[in-house]
Amino acid sequence: MKLRSLFTVCPPLLLLVSTGHAAVSTGNAFYGDAPDATHPWAIHDRNRPQPQRVEPGTASTATQPGRPPSDAIVLFDGTSATLGKWEADTKAGDPTAPTKWIVKDGALECVPKSGQIRSKELFADCQLHVEWAAPTNVQGDSQGRGNSGVFLMGMIEVQVLDNYNNPTYADGFAGSLYGIAPPLANALRAPGEFQAYDIIFRRPVHRDGKVIDPGYVTVFCNGVLLQDHTPIEGPGGHMKRSVSTPFPEQGPLKLQDHGNPVRFRNIWYRPLPPRQMEGALSPEATAAKRKEIAATLRADAATLAAGSTAAMLRFAESLCYELDAATAAQVAKMAASYVASVKALAGADLENKKGEITNVTKAFQYLAKFSLVPKDFAATATLEQIAKAQGWDQPPGKQNAKKKQ
Repeated sequence: MKLRSLFTVCPPLLLLVSTGHAAVSTGNAFYGDAPDATHPWAIHDRNRPQPQRVEPGTASTATQPGRPPSDAIVLFDGTSATLGKWEADTKAGDPTAPTKWIVKDGALECVPKSGQIRSKELFADCQLHVEWAAPTNVQGDSQGRGNSGVFLMGMIEVQVLDNYNNPTYADGFAGSLYGIAPPLANALRAPGEFQAYDIIFRRPVHRDGKVIDPGYVTVFCNGVLLQDHTPIEGPGGHMKRSVSTPFPEQGPLKLQDHGNPVRFRNIWYRPLPPRQMEGALSPEATAAKRKEIAATLRADAATLAAGSTAAMLRFAESLCYELDAATAAQVAKMAASYVASVKALAGADLENKKGEITNVTKAFQYLAKFSLVPKDFAATATLEQIAKAQGWDQPPGKQNAKKKQ
């Protein structure tokens, strides 16, 4: 076997024999397009980890907050106990201080002129849920009516404002990235009713003084899209144009005191996994991951019955992820042994093995097609000859006719 040809590509081994041994995931081995230099997984790869199970929460009503998903980290649930997860937003270097905001009727209410507050919890990329209500007693207009703000990582503001029949400048509207991007719609309920913000936040990423990823914010208000993967142009702000700037690794959630007794409830977040900055992995990262997958498959194959068909196919599967001379030689040896065992069968014993032999033949054919074994691989040729002699290569009707001859 020429090892230089083993890793040209990884074949989609269709319809392989069931191993009887649970794979990391489920499905057929190597069903879709192969791993490549920047993608460690095949398309539909059964070895790719399954998504984590999350129990969905429930939707809020006008009078009752919903239940967060099972993996959410709750920042405020309407109780005085979770008020302890917040503190006054003191200046850097100053001692921390408890917040002066209050819990009233299950909501966290801003005490005007007490200052904004921040979560003790620090986080970055996240799915964030915040519900807020402007005062029922409508006072003021434009920016002076039901004003507050949700500051992601304490830096970029998603505006909170009572814009129900209350126009203001577009980039200061409820649901805007304040001073950066107006919302796509005004989806607010009447004053006094709770509004639900669902926010997807990806922080900006800078490296060596360059912007690798500007960061993005997506915002839904009451189920209506307001910000559609909007790029972050820095932290935003009042009157001055924002410029791109590095964000810290983590930061708190801040809620603004703008002089109005805005209320908040049902605040929770779910951390999001790191992004792949280039979409695909680097060749180095891909090679490392493929090596890891191959090692897992070889270890799994070693737990199967020695010399079994299942072990042979699992070792062959590992070759698609990593060129390994010892494993390639082992597969060739096991294939020769398998063919010898098939040649020793006859009659009903051979017919009973039809499904397995057909599937193994297809596996070897794909291995040869993608240069993981030589084009003239002896095992493939022998199994093809057996299939032809038995009529297995014919449509079912002709197979039956051949058996009667």
